[in-house]
Amino acid sequence: MTTYLLRRVVQAALVLWLIWTLIFVIYFVVPHDPARLILGFRAPEWLVEKLRVSLGLERPIWQQYFDYFVRIFRGDLGQSFVVGAPVTSVIARDIPVDLELGLPAAALWLTVGLGIGMLSVRRPGSIRARGATIFIFSVLSTPAFILGGALLFISDDILSRHGIHVFPFPGTWTPLHVNPLAWADNLALPWITLALVSAAVYARLSRSSLNAALHEDYIRTARAKGLSERRVFYRHALRAALTPLMSQFGIDLAAVLGGVVVVEVVFGIPGLGHQLITAVRTEDLPTIQGIALLTSAFVVIANLVVDLLYAVIDPRVHITRTRV
Repeated sequence: MTTYLLRRVVQAALVLWLIWTLIFVIYFVVPHDPARLILGFRAPEWLVEKLRVSLGLERPIWQQYFDYFVRIFRGDLGQSFVVGAPVTSVIARDIPVDLELGLPAAALWLTVGLGIGMLSVRRPGSIRARGATIFIFSVLSTPAFILGGALLFISDDILSRHGIHVFPFPGTWTPLHVNPLAWADNLALPWITLALVSAAVYARLSRSSLNAALHEDYIRTARAKGLSERRVFYRHALRAALTPLMSQFGIDLAAVLGGVVVVEVVFGIPGLGHQLITAVRTEDLPTIQGIALLTSAFVVIANLVVDLLYAVIDPRVHITRTRV
């Protein structure tokens, strides 16, 4: 297991190095003049030359490449030209917002999705199972911005007209440490939007995984030994069916922590996704680059953690991999 763990860490580090190298090529090698690209074509030449010197663009490409990674590991991602602050401070300011948005939504979509999937497998053909199937396909076919807009319309236009003020107007956000009740009230609709869209995916995955697991030989053996159907389902089939869900969960959680652009824009949440849209509109390339570096790190690390958890969830994975 130790050898496998070391190999997976090395593989993750290699993938992250390749992604960051690609970002370096896109921003510092492909453009004819990266400093001019960053500052824009209207910037005065003296300012462009100053940025060239600060970025070390007059140095050989191999030295620029080395300095690029040194700056990353030092936490120096450049200066935002829009905010007027280091990119690391901009990211550090917005990361808590994404954590507060993503973690509760992830717990909600995992609980709802897995519950619907188990219901559709344990009670096939029932009204509840059919309703779950309709839910899966209807929500899966609805984009997040339409679902979020529909929830806003119901909350602000329909309920508010009748004097029912359940959720605040979008664009308001209160930090958790300031007022927990207002914090939950502000993020309830974004949580529901994220949870509904993702829960449909998890419901479909869990349903197909559980159906496949229940037809495995070891399930038939467990039944032949006289184990109760409840024990067979929850102790054996569900544990094996969680493996593909963990893969999807790692990717989805990393995407949320890296900034959910659509949801943050629809509800006016000041997170990384909203900051990324602002950076793209204003051509704030250092901020775009910094968010790209952070998001890639989230995805790689999340997949590494999920892959290492496979052995805990499914013992068969543990046995197979320890023999390698």
